[in-house]
Amino acid sequence: MELRQIKYFIEVAKREHFTEAADALHVAQSAISRQIANLESELGVQLFVREGRNVRLTPEGQIFLEHMEIAINEIEKAKQEIDEFLDPEKGTIRVGFPTSLAAHTLPMVISAFREKYPNVGFQLRQGSFKNLIDSVIKGEINLAFIGPVPTNISEIKGRIFFLEKIVALLPSNHVLADRSSIRLDQLRTDSFVLFPPGFVLRNIVVEACQQMGFKPNVSFEGEDIDAIKGLVAAGLGVTLLPEITLIDNKPRDTVKIPISEPNVTRTVGIIIPSNRELPPSEKLFYDFLQDFFAVLNRFSQ
Repeated sequence: MELRQIKYFIEVAKREHFTEAADALHVAQSAISRQIANLESELGVQLFVREGRNVRLTPEGQIFLEHMEIAINEIEKAKQEIDEFLDPEKGTIRVGFPTSLAAHTLPMVISAFREKYPNVGFQLRQGSFKNLIDSVIKGEINLAFIGPVPTNISEIKGRIFFLEKIVALLPSNHVLADRSSIRLDQLRTDSFVLFPPGFVLRNIVVEACQQMGFKPNVSFEGEDIDAIKGLVAAGLGVTLLPEITLIDNKPRDTVKIPISEPNVTRTVGIIIPSNRELPPSEKLFYDFLQDFFAVLNRFSQ
């Protein structure tokens, strides 16, 4: 069994198409077909079944894929760590992040880090709260910015960098648009624009509303922050968002208003695995983040 065969197999499994896999790998389709056939012959099982021009994994192929993805991931991490031990300042950092930190926090810290370590590369992965946690636990990434920072999961270790306020975003023609602050229960009769069930930002909003004695009337749902902002700007409802998402990107025809009661906040920080060491370049980045936010917090007090 060769590493090349495994990479071909994973690409075909991902795309469910030999020609598309060949194009992605810049090799001839016949070469991929031959190597997959050799792999099936060596294993003694059929890995794919053909469905027209597409293919899909057999049950045996699915089992093999799960193990091979782990194996390839470990090989890549081993190569990365060896390179980084030779020079941590020329490694690659794989880091996850949620959409709520994409516009301000992530670019700010990466820019500051690259000023000090210009030769370090980054591979960025955007994901939901649960997806980021799962990715760190599985070893697909070792670092993920996150908010709120989970504190009760044994496989990960969280580091809080700052506490962030959640604020109301209202259409500029809303009856409360001229207020300096509002109580959340003043929005009990409004339509809300929120993330779908299962998203942590939705949970924060729903729990805050329940704390004030009402359940939000959710008229629109969206997985993208900009889409949610756009619906509010169009006058289709109100929402609550982390303040940081509105620093440089508050839509026209909306107003941002602090919430006086209850005090709605979230912690923001980073998670790393608790059961394995960070590779040198990622350890360099992790240590940098702790120092960076410690200095930032002193200046903001």
